[in-house]
Amino acid sequence: MTSAPPPNTAAVNALKALDPEFDGELRIDELSRAIYSTDASVYQETPLAVAIPKSERDIQRLVKLAAENGTSLIPRTAGTSLSGQCVGSGIVVDVSKYFTKILEVNHEEGWVRLQPGVIRNELNMHLAEHGLLFGPETSTQNRAMIGGMVGNNSCGSNSIVYGSTRDHVLELRGFLSDGTEAVFRDLTPEEFEAKCDASNNTLEGTLYRGTRELLSNVEVRNEIEAEFPKPEIRRRNTGYAVDLLMDAQPLAPTKSPSEKPFNFCKLLAGSEGTLFFTTEIKVSCNRLPPPVSGVVCAHFATVEDALKATVIAVKYKPFGCELIDDFVLEGAARNTEQAANMATFVEGKPNAVLVVHFRTDTDEELRTLAADLEAELRNADIGYHFPLMVGSDEDKVWDLRKAGLGILSTIPGDEKSLAVIEDTAVAVEDLPAYIAEFDANLKRDHGIECVHYAHAGTGEIHLRPILNLKTKEGNEKFRAVASDVADLVKKYRGSLSGEHGDGRLRGEFLKRMIGEKNYEVCRKVKELWDPNGVFNPNKIIDTPPMNTSLRFEPGRGTPEYQTLFDFSATQGVLRAAEMCSGSGDCRKTELTGGTMCPSYMATRDEKDTTRARANMLRNILTNPTDQNQPFDSEEVKNVLDLCMSCKGCKRECPSNVDMSKLKAEFMQGYYDANGVPRRAKMIANFTKTSALAAKVPWLYNFAISFPPIAGLIKRFAGFAPERTLPKIHSQTLHAWFQTHQPHKNAGKHGKVFLFCDEFTNYNDTPIGIAAVELLEQLGYEVSIPEHEESGRAAFSKGLLRQARDAAETNVRQLKSVIGKSTPLLGIEPSAILSFRDEYPDLVRPELRKDANTLSEHCLMIDEFLAEQIDSDVLSEKLFTEDTKEIRLHGHCHQKAISRLLPTVRLLGLPKNYTVKPMVDGEGFYKTGCCGMAGSFGYEREHFEISKQIGELVLIPAVKRLSQDVLVAAPGTSCRHQIADFANRRALHPVEILRAALCE
Repeated sequence: MTSAPPPNTAAVNALKALDPEFDGELRIDELSRAIYSTDASVYQETPLAVAIPKSERDIQRLVKLAAENGTSLIPRTAGTSLSGQCVGSGIVVDVSKYFTKILEVNHEEGWVRLQPGVIRNELNMHLAEHGLLFGPETSTQNRAMIGGMVGNNSCGSNSIVYGSTRDHVLELRGFLSDGTEAVFRDLTPEEFEAKCDASNNTLEGTLYRGTRELLSNVEVRNEIEAEFPKPEIRRRNTGYAVDLLMDAQPLAPTKSPSEKPFNFCKLLAGSEGTLFFTTEIKVSCNRLPPPVSGVVCAHFATVEDALKATVIAVKYKPFGCELIDDFVLEGAARNTEQAANMATFVEGKPNAVLVVHFRTDTDEELRTLAADLEAELRNADIGYHFPLMVGSDEDKVWDLRKAGLGILSTIPGDEKSLAVIEDTAVAVEDLPAYIAEFDANLKRDHGIECVHYAHAGTGEIHLRPILNLKTKEGNEKFRAVASDVADLVKKYRGSLSGEHGDGRLRGEFLKRMIGEKNYEVCRKVKELWDPNGVFNPNKIIDTPPMNTSLRFEPGRGTPEYQTLFDFSATQGVLRAAEMCSGSGDCRKTELTGGTMCPSYMATRDEKDTTRARANMLRNILTNPTDQNQPFDSEEVKNVLDLCMSCKGCKRECPSNVDMSKLKAEFMQGYYDANGVPRRAKMIANFTKTSALAAKVPWLYNFAISFPPIAGLIKRFAGFAPERTLPKIHSQTLHAWFQTHQPHKNAGKHGKVFLFCDEFTNYNDTPIGIAAVELLEQLGYEVSIPEHEESGRAAFSKGLLRQARDAAETNVRQLKSVIGKSTPLLGIEPSAILSFRDEYPDLVRPELRKDANTLSEHCLMIDEFLAEQIDSDVLSEKLFTEDTKEIRLHGHCHQKAISRLLPTVRLLGLPKNYTVKPMVDGEGFYKTGCCGMAGSFGYEREHFEISKQIGELVLIPAVKRLSQDVLVAAPGTSCRHQIADFANRRALHPVEILRAALCE
């Protein structure tokens, strides 16, 4: 990892002078610079500053500022590059926040004009209304932006059909390195000559004249033809695409005339932001594909067999042909979400699965293609299982494949699967021989094995050796492997990069891949376009050694820290943070769905991603200011401020980065160094305060409802004045339960224990009563055992010692009471799921076995009753035949640790009850987080962001519902948020089921 470079004082002063006139945001603070020091690669460099432009004028000013003050600009969209393209010592220019407009769609001509920060999947949501599609489909498609796809010439799983981004770029508009504006598009020979006219003394004119002179040279053309990768390899990002440019009409020799118009876009696509700063893009679109889709998931005993099968599969003209090896499958098994996906289609323990994607007009055609492929593979004695997956099952296959990058980061410890030879590409017919030689060489010369996955159908396999970059030996092997593989790729006349680019990672080997003369041609291209090195220097050309400026300093080792949580599964808290691969899955939006990360969805600020938080934790734990107080960091506290501990990352991050756990550990350490704030103590002691208030509930409720007194209370507590405070019920659930008369059915089907959580006991007593009455009438004896509060409030504020006291008391009191036949059921998801999530990792070692055993029998009431449906104890006959429509909003912790399916099944048990997601036509995870997150939404400084998160999807969706539709929300925070902002009472599922019982 590099330290910050010596400050370019002139550039910094120029930025400060520019700031008042800048429409966007200029950030020179250490926190922002640290956050932008990494991307999805292994590289790390601290930039001079971060700029987030809001207008084209901002970008033009930045270009001129860099040229005049001896610094550089590093263009950045989602920061998912794997070759270090988005790191550097200049000014990182992030266009992902404001340059997000789709400007024009031309349905008749089939093109779209847009800004570079438009996300690929969101573009296609928009284009679908016009019957169009932007074809290239990266695995990062739900956050990858078109500008980044142009810069990297991205391809994706369907490049067999749609090719690369370069094939679709029609026009680019932006700024040259001197700050002048330019537009590049197809030119006729006459237009090209006019651009080359000597009277055109602009930089643009110099480009056209210099390119004509360079690529008209016969010797240069012959050298390019001889040394560049085979033309039939469609996936290739080696150097600058001068081989494609020289075939254009004005440059082609008379004896070999060309009909291809000259267009600099062919060169700029794949140039990695080193030649031009693009502000507007025009791309061609495809018509929507045939409607019927399915994938054959062919299982193989070896990768070699899968590659042989690939040669057969491509004859059937699939839309995609993707490889998944056993390393990826083993990683998927360690990830909650992907393990569930894998269970859908994996049979036994294959060493490789080949996913062959077909699109047809009819279901019959699809099944015929699948059967024919299976028959040919069986005749060739290749493979053993060939399931055809369609519909939602197909989605699960693709979800797992696309999560491959992040999944590979779930390997605990210092050894990681690394993107060093990430996307070598050869001709498809060369693939089996190439991979066989590759694997043999790697094992023989380096004693290591490799992960194989991705785009087999186009001759590109993502190859990831497992190395430890923290050691000197691992660092040297990192480079040695890259060097040896470069030689092997050259032997097959392939491309060292199929789609992820040269960047910092492969630029060192470019001279070897295309020859010294062609390397000098590429250097001249860079000098023509960017003589002063303004745009993304040291990428492609003149790159430093590829094993320098890494995240990890060889030989430094990994500091170990004492923690309250048990981080042994990740080999320590630092390695837990290091699990983040930088893949950017946390940059989801409300349109792409999911939960992770709610605050980023609202702010669209990189600072508020799980990735930024993990990287900042990694930085301070790797280089602590005080070894005895490693968590004493204001910078990390600031970057964690908007983390809502929703736990979305626990499920949705393919690298299993559990930021909620990391934040709680950090906050306890920060408090140890700086003291516990009054508000944090108040919130953590919610149960004690509620117990006092419950003695005089009428007085408490008057006080929090009477504006003058309520205002004082909120001001003292640091709560937003706009918030309503939850009232105390006139009777606690405990008090009601002690005097209630059990239903006559109680005990017919056994006994259950109810966890009387602190929220239900004091605030939501009617829900607790409904739960007891529902269970008893359904035939269960209900008992409330002796137990402590859940500790949820203490967890949320990072007061882990206080939470541990509650957890250990509960484990001791309940371990001999709760079992398989006598489960512990919970009403509030965040409370009962603490037993399964935090408790096993927080209690002291002597209680961990008991905590783990107990956790297996702690269920949400939804989960338990859904199980009873499966065992035929419950049936629709017990419920009303009235018709109801229910819209469900799931609790974040439920989505992360449990599932929503049990709640959906339970609510749908009455014969004529229909359960739908909150947003029509979308999944039950679509509405994401409500924005309340316990105390977060009450806090004065977080009120607006809480409201903004709710308003993204959930609140408008609730407001659109008619009054006869029931709104279901298991979480107390969610119900409060809906009441505050949608003026609607949401019901707990047990309330709905209790009301639906036939008396």
